[in-house]
Amino acid sequence: MSTIFNIKDKVVIITGGYGVLGSNIAKHFIEAGAKVAILGRNQEKAETFANSISTTNAKGFKADVLNKDNLIAVKENILSTWGHIDILINAAGGNMPGATISPGDSLFDMSIPDFQKVTDLNLMGTVVPSLVFGKHMSKQGNGSIINISSMAVPQALTRVVGYSASKAAMENFTRWMAVDMALKFGDKIRVNAIAPGFFIADQNRKLLTNEDGSLTDRGNTIIENTPMKRFGNAEELNGAVQLLASDAGKFITGTVISIDGGFGAFSGV
Repeated sequence: MSTIFNIKDKVVIITGGYGVLGSNIAKHFIEAGAKVAILGRNQEKAETFANSISTTNAKGFKADVLNKDNLIAVKENILSTWGHIDILINAAGGNMPGATISPGDSLFDMSIPDFQKVTDLNLMGTVVPSLVFGKHMSKQGNGSIINISSMAVPQALTRVVGYSASKAAMENFTRWMAVDMALKFGDKIRVNAIAPGFFIADQNRKLLTNEDGSLTDRGNTIIENTPMKRFGNAEELNGAVQLLASDAGKFITGTVISIDGGFGAFSGV
């Protein structure tokens, strides 16, 4: 049996590790035999979730993805626990109401402070962990960084202006870091991203569904433009993530894999 997708005993760091997407990826990696560090701003939540998926191979850490010194301390803690770091998944991210254009409003009604906060979270919240943990990978000589992009990058989705712009910048950084790491530190360090389509999560629930569970106009429009005619399930990200994390993806770097039910390929006509 081929071991090309094997990630057993790999040490995986997941920022936003107890969020909807991060938690599903974490569960999958534990089932595949990896050791998983759950990073989040709430230490109790991080530790509780880590213990719920494994009492031996998962550990929770309080971490602020915008605080370099904090992340360096977490890195040292992880290294003292498991000795190496193989994979970083930057799943921390999100949106804010003020950086979203409400129906009837225009771009000029957007909150600049909220736009900045969303940019900090989605762009800098990927850049800072990538530099901290990527530096260890550069010294180690191998590693894989996997970022989370969005379908809001290649096309202008209405309303989510702050989220779209910040994810677009993050996607460019993904390509830039991939090139720099390969040129300067060798072909065993890779940087990629996945671009999920539409998955119901706390940050978009009110945009896509009504209180009674029915779809909003926006939710209906998305389904109409998704050839598979449904929203995604979080566990449907796991295969692509494992590909990028394992030797199966050892010649893949600087790319973004769409997991969107065909949304990005569909013209709507």
